[in-house]
Amino acid sequence: MDYPIEIVRSDRTTVSIEITRELTVRVRAPKGLPDAELQSIVEKHAQWIEKHMEITRRRNEARMSYELTEEDAERLKALARRVIPPKVEHYARIMGVKPKSVKITSAHSRFGSCSGQNGLCFSYILMRYPEEAIDYVVVHELAHIKHHNHSKSFYALIGKYMPDYKRREAMLREDQY
Repeated sequence: MDYPIEIVRSDRTTVSIEITRELTVRVRAPKGLPDAELQSIVEKHAQWIEKHMEITRRRNEARMSYELTEEDAERLKALARRVIPPKVEHYARIMGVKPKSVKITSAHSRFGSCSGQNGLCFSYILMRYPEEAIDYVVVHELAHIKHHNHSKSFYALIGKYMPDYKRREAMLREDQY
């Protein structure tokens, strides 16, 4: 692998690998994990890293071809504030979960997130995607209230409420929006 690797150590218990917008491999790891073990984990995920480097490269190119004006961004933020909270309320009731808060952010690297305290954040960029994809992100983040990971149980929970979630998730990877 010829990519820059950034190691971020903290009090976490698991290892995560992400590809930044700048095409850096960011590895988050527990403080006590030996370097050799960390290197082994990165090598084991080389195929995943290659695939996601290419996805990120394509997204960067698509982003450069369509930059939002300040006016467009403000319009999408206002739309997100109107659309997303009712969707969260609807799906939370169906799923039997209660988020601590719902915020609209300007994040460009992720569509949504769920904090350890069950606060949900959604990027206004979601408003550029079909409603089905927006609903998927809402259900995905609400599922994190029960499962703070991406385990089989997590995806089974999503599938219970949204059997076609894989199709919806694929919409988020399309660069046309």
